[in-house]
Amino acid sequence: MRNGGKILVDQLRLRGTNSVFCVPGESYLDILNALYDVPEEIKIYNARHEAGAANMAEAYGKLTGQPGVALVTRGPGACHASVGVHIAYQDSTPMILIVGQVSQDNKDREAFQEIDYKLMFSGIAKWCAQIDCINRIPEYVNRAFNTALSGRKGPVVLAVPENILAQEADTLDYVVSKHTQSAPPKNIIPSLELLFEDCNKPLILLGGSGWTTCASDQLQAFALEHDIPVTTSFRRQDLVDNKSRIYCGSFGTSVSPTLLKRLKEADLLIVLGARMGEMTTQGYQVIRPGNLNQKLVHIHPDANEIGKVYAPTLGINSSVTNIAELLAEININKPKRWIAWCKSLRSEHLFDINPPGYEGNLDLGKIFSDLDKELPENAIVTLDAGNHTGWPQRFLNFSPRRRQVGSTCGTMGYSIPAAVAASLLYKDRLVVGLVGDGGFMMSGMELTTAVQYATPLIILVFNNNSYGTIRMHQEMKYPGRVVATSLVNPNFEAFGIALGLHSETISRTEDFMPAFRRCLQLKKPCLLALQIDANQLTSRLFLNEISE
Repeated sequence: MRNGGKILVDQLRLRGTNSVFCVPGESYLDILNALYDVPEEIKIYNARHEAGAANMAEAYGKLTGQPGVALVTRGPGACHASVGVHIAYQDSTPMILIVGQVSQDNKDREAFQEIDYKLMFSGIAKWCAQIDCINRIPEYVNRAFNTALSGRKGPVVLAVPENILAQEADTLDYVVSKHTQSAPPKNIIPSLELLFEDCNKPLILLGGSGWTTCASDQLQAFALEHDIPVTTSFRRQDLVDNKSRIYCGSFGTSVSPTLLKRLKEADLLIVLGARMGEMTTQGYQVIRPGNLNQKLVHIHPDANEIGKVYAPTLGINSSVTNIAELLAEININKPKRWIAWCKSLRSEHLFDINPPGYEGNLDLGKIFSDLDKELPENAIVTLDAGNHTGWPQRFLNFSPRRRQVGSTCGTMGYSIPAAVAASLLYKDRLVVGLVGDGGFMMSGMELTTAVQYATPLIILVFNNNSYGTIRMHQEMKYPGRVVATSLVNPNFEAFGIALGLHSETISRTEDFMPAFRRCLQLKKPCLLALQIDANQLTSRLFLNEISE
């Protein structure tokens, strides 16, 4: 006989869950009590806010490929955690949010903190359900894991009433069933070969989730063999080695104008795993639905994504791992024009990542160019939302081994919880989190979780006393009418020290690398506050250029 909390935890154990992220709540005490008995199998990390716990679980899903699990209490806890579910949905990240629910006896009475979670999460989760029978807990958990991992990966929400968690039953565990992955039919090879043979300027665009290091290596080998340039969708730069001669840049907020031009020139676009969302396509403008001058091959693990916005010349429903294996069987006579095409795009990319001159006190282009040489090849870099991310996205090199972890749906406050989760999971890897002053004030307290568990990481805070991205849009759309974007910030160095971090303020370019190396030697949570000139809007645009 086991109570519902014990049954649920046993299902997590059977599926290899080794970490859960939570803010404790009375509505799921029986789950916490069951976790108390298995500290060596499942580590519990208590966040300071449910949004932080959910973002940590989402980052876990990105880094491991397995569902990150977050536990939150009913009502306000679930509302706070919904931001992480939204991120996981738009980023196609496997994740499971478990919510303690009011007891069944009090249902539909507007009981304390009662919410109908099926209604609340129906638009931002792959599946949301409430477990109203203790004997079906194994069934629901099994389906939750399979749903999170199958097709286009994403989040699942399970609500469990408090009385169900407290009940006891003699319930059998479910046999762990493997999730299915879509695979391309073998007869698709001739169609692919014909499209390649008829094109002059092929271009590969990688994106989405579900990638393994092996799949990335297979795709890169295919592109190298045939001299086909490879790009990535927004914040998926780590799907291919950026130092490879076939890597030509990434789309999104810091994209090179030259690459945008080249994208329009490509006569065959092979999109592998990406949805081709608004950020990647610049508002659906650089890749236009219905463009008859450009042949499109769209390969995606979810059949419903193919033809959803774009009508491809050839649509293939396949996981990225299975299509990467198939590419090795394609026989193409590489024309010489492909070699010249690939070399042109690569040389333009290398020119773009050469830092431009800057006469101010803090040259971010040089800082991140230098930092790129300092970071280990297995470093993990987490990104927040905002213009400041343009510098790491432009001047840092990533790969399937040097990971980039950032929200593609532009959520402020994501980077710090993600960095904390990464540092908890990989204590032997350097974790660097990048965040603006606005994003820091939303989630900076999560750094106390890193302090509590004595895990090393380095946080870089871009401080320009402004919601800089919105300020930029205001100046562009309503010149001179700036409102609600100015910030009065604390002393971030003192703030970090108060939280238990080693902290320094950086105001000059030459001071950055010595401070960064000091942080490396300390092997503890560290914070470097970068004093940024508000005129530095992006890595390509200055405020005074808009005003003029």
